[in-house]
Amino acid sequence: MRLSAPIPVLRSFSEDKAREFYVEFLGFTMEWGHRFEPDTPLYMEIRRGDLVLHLSEHHGDAAPGSTVIVRVDDIDALHAELSAKRYRYARPGIIEQPWAREMTIADPFGNRLRFHAPPQ
Repeated sequence: MRLSAPIPVLRSFSEDKAREFYVEFLGFTMEWGHRFEPDTPLYMEIRRGDLVLHLSEHHGDAAPGSTVIVRVDDIDALHAELSAKRYRYARPGIIEQPWAREMTIADPFGNRLRFHAPPQ
């Protein structure tokens, strides 16, 4: 038996803001989205490399304010990529912790992505 990596579900409230943050800023691609009807909440899957996230506008699927830790092998390259985009709502920096080098970015819905790299 083999277990796979989990797929976190994060609460979102706006497809436009989710696309601006996750696709345009962080570089994810939207894999698929589903609505039961045109004016109902969106549930979608996004991906960047091996990282898969689900974003849900459905009440009760997830609570805003969650944190997801993402391991990254080159945090400096990710930081440079994101800094070059000059996203108006986030200019994350790298923090040196004894256990990891961290870069935390909050999405427009109060969730946090905490990117971890091994300490130098």
